[in-house]
Amino acid sequence: MVTTPHFKLDSMTEEDSRLICDWRYPEPYNLYRWPPWETMLKQNLEFGDDEIRRKQYLAVRDEHHSLIGYIQLFPMDRTLRIGMGLRPDCCDQGWGPALARLAVEEACRREPEAEIDLEVEQWNKRAIRVYEKIGFIITDGYDRRASHGYVSVFCMVWQKA
Repeated sequence: MVTTPHFKLDSMTEEDSRLICDWRYPEPYNLYRWPPWETMLKQNLEFGDDEIRRKQYLAVRDEHHSLIGYIQLFPMDRTLRIGMGLRPDCCDQGWGPALARLAVEEACRREPEAEIDLEVEQWNKRAIRVYEKIGFIITDGYDRRASHGYVSVFCMVWQKA
């Protein structure tokens, strides 16, 4: 039986950001590593930019207040796009659906009328299964540029119950 810790959302701090930049995933998920913290700061990339971090990113902590993941809520025209990541040692523990549900709940709280979607690389069957489990469906597929080159992604939209 999978035991899911109690997740709590919190403001993402600069220290959280530094830690996330040090996370290293095993292959094939190693593509999802962030650049070094110094690069994020110098180029104002994502949570390396104070304003973006404050407006879009949340730290996910467990019952011991340890950083175990993050959530991004990126506003688009009538859509809130979510992104998320678990600390590498927390992956494959069955926590993905709980993290994804938490992201959807926060998105609904912030923008109740917005469509909630996400992008997932088409090869990432593990993530696709997690998202489908909590009510996302594939609505589109396309290629786009990512930090690790051009990738084929699915756009998945959450279906309100």
